[in-house]
Amino acid sequence: MIITQTPLRIGLLGGGTDLPDYYREHGGRVLNCALDKYVYVIVKQRFDDDIYVNYSKKEIVSRVEDLEHELVREAMQMTGVANGVEITTLADIPSAGGSGLGSSSAVTVGLLHALFAYQGRQVSAEELADRACTIEIERCGKPIGKQDQYIAALGGIRDIHFGPGDEVIAEELGLDAADRRALQQQIMLFYTGVTRSANTILAEQNANIEATRPQLDLLRDLAGFAVERLRSGDMDAIGPALRESWEARGVERPDRPGGDPSARRGRLRRQAHRGRRRRLPARHLPHGAAAGGAREPGGYAGTAGEAGPPGLARRAQRAARHLGLTRRVRRRAGQQRPARLQH
Repeated sequence: MIITQTPLRIGLLGGGTDLPDYYREHGGRVLNCALDKYVYVIVKQRFDDDIYVNYSKKEIVSRVEDLEHELVREAMQMTGVANGVEITTLADIPSAGGSGLGSSSAVTVGLLHALFAYQGRQVSAEELADRACTIEIERCGKPIGKQDQYIAALGGIRDIHFGPGDEVIAEELGLDAADRRALQQQIMLFYTGVTRSANTILAEQNANIEATRPQLDLLRDLAGFAVERLRSGDMDAIGPALRESWEARGVERPDRPGGDPSARRGRLRRQAHRGRRRRLPARHLPHGAAAGGAREPGGYAGTAGEAGPPGLARRAQRAARHLGLTRRVRRRAGQQRPARLQH
């Protein structure tokens, strides 16, 4: 029996610049971090030649080609596992319908890792990420980028560069334990009770790369700015950077133009400086490509730079109230064990 554990993630900054149509020409950059919430894949040899696959439904087939679960089907074909196995996927989060935490890519990486191990092969994290991209983007035709596969395979808190061209470089930020704790205190994450697929929104982003290039350039530069500040020990800069990122995306004010990128970078630096002096909180933001807007969050929602009163339960409930979540979800927010950055 083979069991793999693959982390979910929060894409903090630079999302959208990992789309191939953008980064191959202009270069992309994202700041991404893995969580201590995981997807598990179990692969077990069967006594017969049938293929059993257990997820939100159960499939029993005789041929790989007959599987409905496209990620399992493509992973089995890529690794050469043809029959006589039972595959089960589990997760620490409610992932059906889309969570905004990169669960599909975590499943793909976990499947490849488990199936290669089942075949007696040890594959590097970089190769797992590259092969997962091949499955999701090329074979399944998903309109997604590459950040989720790389953070799922490599883990940690990473500054990931894409292109120009097809090169991917994922550097660990190398924060010490004290800085990790300080960054952890800046971020809270909630399940909103709403799930939705990111594919439609990402397809629209792919179709409008040229029209949104000034915003994508700014998002890429914001990721670089945040990496620079975090490496210098300024954990308070993450809140203003997230706020500026969502303004650039047009989530807060869809009718507002992007504005001059250089002017916005200057404003970001001023906000970060004020935030260090006043503990300026960032806007409470829906998380993931299909978040749906500040008043109707989808999947998971995060808050950065939250300067609430001491006590995790009170901070969680106050942040959930600002997100517009239901009273029931707000009450649960104060009771649940919080997600933490992966060590």
